Amino acid sequence: MLKTGLELKQQQRLSPLQIQTIKLIQMPIQELEQKVRAELESNPVLDDEPDPNNPSETKDVSIDAIKEDGDIPAYRLKVNNWGKDPRPEYNTFSVKEGFTQSLQRQLGFRNLTPRQQEIGSFIIGSLDDDGYLRRDIDTLVDDLAFRANLEASPEEVEEMLRVIQDFEPVGVGARNLQECLLIQLRNLKPSPEVKTAIRIVDECFQDFSNKHFQKICSKLDINEDQLKAAFAKIVKLNPAPGGQIDDSYEDQSQQIVPDFILDEHDGVLDFTMPRFNVPEIRVNKKYADLLLDAKGSSEKAQKEAAAFVKQKLDSAKWFVEALKQRQNTLSKTMRAILDYQHDYFIDGDESNLKPMVLKDIAEITGFDISTISRVVNSKFIETHFGIFPLKYFFSEGMENSEGEEVSTRELKKVLKECVDAEDKKKPLTDEQLVVEMSKRGYNVARRTIAKYRSMLGIPLARWRKEI
Repeated sequence: MLKTGLELKQQQRLSPLQIQTIKLIQMPIQELEQKVRAELESNPVLDDEPDPNNPSETKDVSIDAIKEDGDIPAYRLKVNNWGKDPRPEYNTFSVKEGFTQSLQRQLGFRNLTPRQQEIGSFIIGSLDDDGYLRRDIDTLVDDLAFRANLEASPEEVEEMLRVIQDFEPVGVGARNLQECLLIQLRNLKPSPEVKTAIRIVDECFQDFSNKHFQKICSKLDINEDQLKAAFAKIVKLNPAPGGQIDDSYEDQSQQIVPDFILDEHDGVLDFTMPRFNVPEIRVNKKYADLLLDAKGSSEKAQKEAAAFVKQKLDSAKWFVEALKQRQNTLSKTMRAILDYQHDYFIDGDESNLKPMVLKDIAEITGFDISTISRVVNSKFIETHFGIFPLKYFFSEGMENSEGEEVSTRELKKVLKECVDAEDKKKPLTDEQLVVEMSKRGYNVARRTIAKYRSMLGIPLARWRKEI
């Protein structure tokens, strides 16, 4: 039996305007400027300079004068999306480059063959956040073959790993903590204390990890003073070199321009959005004239030219509208963040930073979580207490003993205070830190303590013990 039926499928397709807007929203201001300039170069109907012979001609021309049917969009030929006020120049700020960026940059400075560069780049991409290579050489050889289509020998990979282990921060590329400490010690200026420290880590690492000081003295035939001097060198080393490079705000090579400037006056918060050489956009007069001339014309060539200009005009309209929507989306999102974190933005006190996730701001603005994520990504705000990426203000939270929500950042701050105040001869275990946090009104599980301690770069209690 033959059956017929009608199947309806609903598919969500993004319009050219939506696609354009999504792309522009996630761009920081400098990248946006480059995009605008690229659009000006690729679309002949756009012009960022008025006609020098008759600049006023493009000022008030309406597309209505050109409309032949409803297909041509109705909008002014001159669009100044950024306003008529003079655009002030803003200073650029330097922030630290990312961990992987730093290593890739150092790799580029070495005199290496393209093959060595590719192997080195793959190794860098295989490091974890702490800067360790947690995979063995044979596994890397297999991964290079399968994922990078490059057949390399274990000797080649080992050779490039040694190159990377010579990079800053010292200790990067180590395969375990012992190797990490040895790399750092061997980079110190030679001295008796450093020599003893190298022997301790190299020959007595297990005893060192377990704080078996007498065993170390006996095995190496050293006295307690020599042990203390060597130990003082070791405890200053960084067990997680990858953690040295993060999203902090110390000077390095990556130049940024803040997307927002905070203005605080008598407890009232406002902000501006710097324009930083984003050009104004106008429709070039000669192309508008071409469309006007084509109206009612029967010549095929003239109509084809007009159709080309109309297509470019539509593209320009979408681009300009996308710029407007970007401005509106960023503005509404920043306003929601300022209102949500009002107390924090008054003076930058981290204890006033409330738990906030993307969903909170999405609900306030009415935007999708994905849209908020795009706004937050790679955007910075200049405040009177520093320059911050917007993602800095987002964190999960939990309740304190009084039922009030506190951010994870506040919990980390209190945890660090507990560790700083401990007796270094009897450092607090994670279980004891749970008790200390509870005394201060924060009910935190032991596994949470371990997680935050690791994120703060605080070692286990036995590693914090001093002689």
